[in-house]
Parts: sequence; structure tokens; C-alpha cells
Amino acid sequence: MAEPAPNFLLKSLEEWIFSCYFVFQSAFMNSPSRANESLETLQDIKRMMERSSRFISLSGLSGVSAGICALVGAFVAHVWIEEYYSSGGVISLRGYMHEDAHSLKWKLIVLAGGVLAGALLSSTWFTWRKARRNNLPIWDLTSKKLVVNIAIPLLAGGFFVLGLLDHSDWDYVAPSCLVFYGLALVNASKYTLSDIRYLGFLEIGLGCINMFYLHLGLYFWTIGFGFLHIIYGLIMWWKYEKGER
Repeated sequence: MAEPAPNFLLKSLEEWIFSCYFVFQSAFMNSPSRANESLETLQDIKRMMERSSRFISLSGLSGVSAGICALVGAFVAHVWIEEYYSSGGVISLRGYMHEDAHSLKWKLIVLAGGVLAGALLSSTWFTWRKARRNNLPIWDLTSKKLVVNIAIPLLAGGFFVLGLLDHSDWDYVAPSCLVFYGLALVNASKYTLSDIRYLGFLEIGLGCINMFYLHLGLYFWTIGFGFLHIIYGLIMWWKYEKGER
């Protein structure tokens, strides 16, 4: 896939600046202190260029909150599914007839929508808080590109999963969610912290493995969207935010 023109131009400009620096240093700078000062200046320029091309306000606590929402949703879904299969569609001890498969399917869809909404709201709040603390905009050209690049695979995956549910192919829902979500993270990683790419690779790999253990879909879903998010979020918080106040 060809690299976007703006990123290509930024990298070309960065390489040109560093090339000019080394030529200038070798020709005119004999003092180590002056060379170090110039190197620090160039590093500041590099950081400014990275800020202009990447959305760096993404908070590690956003991943933790999204993971917690996923774990809560997975627990509720597990209870519903176990209740449904244990009843066998007969009168339960509570005195009512359990839902059929169609009704359970829509309950799980609504639950998934609620989990997604909770994860998005909590993630947005933590990201907004970090951006405000660092005096950075949360909605600019870079964040718009980030949203577009993460939305395309997610929307495609959403329609794909809805098609699976429409055909009652329940077993393939969890691995499909993991793979499309991982693709979305990899696709969006060039506009935010590069570490998110590795989380995407893990999600894709987990989804591919899940294809061979379809009856364990909910457990793979829990690991991918729950525990991996929490672990990733804690690592990102430790790496980028621990020293912030």
C-alpha cells in the first residue's frame, strides 16, 4: 500500500533537515557543546513534526476502561448464554419460558452496542483529559484522519458480523470481531502512537487462532477485548503518562 503523500513529505523533510545538520556540523562546528545544542534543537523540531503528524493524546487509561467494559459485557453475555442452554427452552424454576435463539441474538447485539458505547465514552473522556492537561487539541486534522482510518475496517467488520448473525453463523462472530478490530488498529497506527500496531497484531492473531476453536469464541473475545486492552493500557500509561501530573 502506498504511503500517504503528507507523511512521505514530512519524512523527506525530516531526512533533509538531518542531512543538512550533519553537513553543517562537519564543516563549521568544532565545539562539542555547540554541536549538542544544535542536536537538541533538531530533536525538538523532530518532536514538533511528530506531534503535527500523529495523535499523541491517546491515553493508556482509555485502553484500561475499554477493557473493563468488555469484561463486564462478556460476563453478562456468559450468564445469558449459560442460562439459555441450561434451560433447554422449557419452563424454568423461576416460572417463565426462556428466550428462543432469535431473542437471545438481539439481546446480545444490544449488549454489544452498550459495551461499545461505554468503551467509547470512557475512552474519549480519558483522552480529552490527557489532551487538556498537555494543552493539545483533541479534534484536529490528525485526529480526523485517525477516526477515518479506524472507522473503515470497523464499519466493514460490523456489516460482516451482522450478516453472520442474520445467517445464524454465531461461531464466526467472535473471530471476525477480533480480526477486523485488529485490522482497524493496524490501519490507524500510522496516525497515533505506533505501539497500537502491536495490539492490532495480537488481536488479528487471536482471531485467527479462534477460527480453529469456534466453541470458545466468548473466551477469545474476553481475552482480546478485555485483558489485552487492560494490559496494553497499563503499559502505555507506564510508558507515556506515569510522570505526568
